[in-house]
This record gives sequence, C-alpha cells and structure tokens, in this order.
Amino acid sequence: MSTGARSPSQPSPHLRIHSTQIFVRDLDRSLRFYVDQLGFHLAYDVRLQAGERLVAVAPPDGSAVLSLIAPKPDSMQYKLIGRSTQVVFITEDVVSKYKEWSLRGVRFNHTPRLRRIKFDPEARTTRPQVDSPLLGEETTVWGGVSTRFRDIDGNAFSLVSFDEVTHALEAQRRAATAKLELERRAAQELEIANEVQCRFFPQLRPPIHALDYSGHCFPARAVGGDYYDFLDFGPDRFGLVIADVSGKGIAAALLMANLQANLRSQCAISLDQPQRLLCAVNQLFSQNTPDGAFATLFLADYHVPTGRLRYVNCGHPPALILRRDDSLDRLHATATVLGIFKKWDCEIGERTIHPGDTLALYTDGITESFNEARDEFGEDRLIDSLRRHRSQPSQCILDNIVADVRQFSPHEQHDDITLIIAKSAAPPQ
Repeated sequence: MSTGARSPSQPSPHLRIHSTQIFVRDLDRSLRFYVDQLGFHLAYDVRLQAGERLVAVAPPDGSAVLSLIAPKPDSMQYKLIGRSTQVVFITEDVVSKYKEWSLRGVRFNHTPRLRRIKFDPEARTTRPQVDSPLLGEETTVWGGVSTRFRDIDGNAFSLVSFDEVTHALEAQRRAATAKLELERRAAQELEIANEVQCRFFPQLRPPIHALDYSGHCFPARAVGGDYYDFLDFGPDRFGLVIADVSGKGIAAALLMANLQANLRSQCAISLDQPQRLLCAVNQLFSQNTPDGAFATLFLADYHVPTGRLRYVNCGHPPALILRRDDSLDRLHATATVLGIFKKWDCEIGERTIHPGDTLALYTDGITESFNEARDEFGEDRLIDSLRRHRSQPSQCILDNIVADVRQFSPHEQHDDITLIIAKSAAPPQ
C-alpha cells in the first residue's frame, strides 16, 4: 500500500509563489499607477464567465506578481485599502529608483536612508542603527538603504537594498546574462554547423538514365552522424552511399565529415576496385578517429546499361530490393563496421536491378523508431510502407515512408533518419 511519501530519487516539483493580493479602490486607476509610474508589466487582465475581473502586475526584473483586487465597499477587504502591505521590493540602487519614481509622481514617506545592523559580541544580539557612521568590519553584519512609498490608494511598500542581497542580485544578473550569451553563441554555432553539414549531402543529383532516385537525412538534433551520397563513377556508372557514424550531435557530425572526406578522396583512386577503396577508407578513418568510434556503411556501384549492382555492406542494416513481382531481396552485411579494426577486409556482393524494381537504403533511425509502448517500427513495417507506396515517384515514396515512421513514433525524434530510394523504370506495357 502506498503511503504517499516521495522517493528520495524523485525530483521535487517546482514551487513558486503565484501572487500577493493588493486591495485597491479602482482597478483601472491602480493599473495606470503600477504600469505608468512604477514601470511594472501587465501580467494579466481577464474577465471570468461570472463577470469577475482578474488583474495583476509584475516588476520588470522579477517573478513576483501583485494581484490587484477591488473589493466591495461593505466588505472586510475594503478596510485593508491604504494600509501597510508588508511587501518589500529589493533593488540594487534605491537612490536611482527613488529619483526615477519621484519624477513620475510616486509619493515617498522619506528620502532613502542608510541602515546598518551592529552585532554586540557580549550580548550576542543585533540592533539597527539608522544613518549611523560606518562601523568596523568586525561588527557589521549587513547594511543597506531603504525608503517607503505609497500607491494611489495609500497602500504602503518598502524599497530596500541590502549589501549582500545587492551583491547576490548583481552576481545573479551577471550569471544570467553570461548564460544567455553562451546559449546564443551555442545556438548560432549549431546553426552554422547545420548549414555546413547540409553542404556535405548531395547538392546536385547526377542524371541517370532509367533510374529515379532520391535521398534525404533528417537529423535528430541540429547536426547528426548519418550520411548519404550520390557518386559519379564515370560513364554509365553510379554510386550510392549511406552510412551511420556512432554517437550523436556535434561529435558524430565531425566523424561523419571525416568519413565523407576519406571516401570522396579515395574514390578518385580506386573507382574500379570497391574492395581496395573501402580498405583505404577504413585505414584513414581508424587513424583519424578516437578509440571506439566506428561507422556502418553501405556502398553500391550501379551499372546503368546492365542494371548490375555491386555492393559492400559494412555492418549496415540490409538494403532492400522490392522486386516487380513483389518478392523481396535483402542485401546483408559483407564486412564488419569501419574504424575499429586496422586489419580489415570485405567481400563484394552482386545483384541485378531489373526494370520495375525498387531499392531502399536506410539507417536504423527508421527501423528503431519506437512508440509509447516501446515497440519498434521495425523492418516489417518499413517493407509494408515500401509496398504501399511503390507506385509513386522515388521522392514521394521517401516522404511517405518518413511520414509513416513519424505517425508511428510521434514523440521527439531520438535518432537520425536517413533514406535513399532508387526505382528502375518499369518496361513499357
């Protein structure tokens, strides 16, 4: 049976004071005083269905809210108008605030006064000293400046600044300003990183006769570790690449950029030898990345006239070929992942893409997307989506599959989602 006690591991819920009631005679007149003369913000001004009006104001630099209430003349609350509210406003500069508000017509009881607290070591007590000369550091606990003012209805408030409180407020303000600046810079840097990473993806698609293809990456954060590419291997040859670098965010994006640079630099050397190409890429990637970093990758070399597809699957989810007769072909791994082993080799797989076939390359951000019940989208749902949309152009197939994934997993995206769809033109009927 539950006792209702909170577990020590459970976080304490956020708690704050919502408002303090200030009784006034006229809401509109008081609202003008607090907004125009004190410079407060209007927190809310609403009217309930029963006709009751709720009005509140708040200081510009604080979270406190003053609820302005105009009670009926025959009520007990009406007698509280014009009395001390026991509300204390703290500022780092009482004198400046006193001058500012005085020019706006605010009525003060007296000019700001210096107040200090003196500690008596023998009696172990404190007593206030008003307008006292400076005391020795060994006897001064704290000091400050204070005054009192009244609103348009005579409600009295205190305006004070304590030394320690002033310093704490200033330190808090500096910390908040520095935090906002850091967040601004981080957001700006992420925006720049996103723009740079977008340039890594294909900006132009080489025109390939009889092949309709599309690709896109949807990062879970501003930048990510997924990568896809379309490579021009020369006349009648076309390369498709999809990869997934371990990790997320900036770190994964840097590794992805390193992998892309290695792959593209080696393509010019080993166009006709995918095995040699990827061995060189693995060596460079393992040399230039931290221990434990790795990438899964699928590289396909498509020969346009014959439809021959040579491929290497480096620990990547199997590519799918949905045949024209609705049968399915999976292109499983032919090598281990890139980047972990210095001595690395691979095998070359081969298939033929016939007219009417559809090729799908994807990262595990699709199949491992999960719903509220923690069920994964999985390969079966991906195949079903591919079958349902196969008659559409490649870009529409891609968009619809991603839409199906997001409908299945509508919460925050946890992993990068990348997909390539390539359709071989069906023969004429």
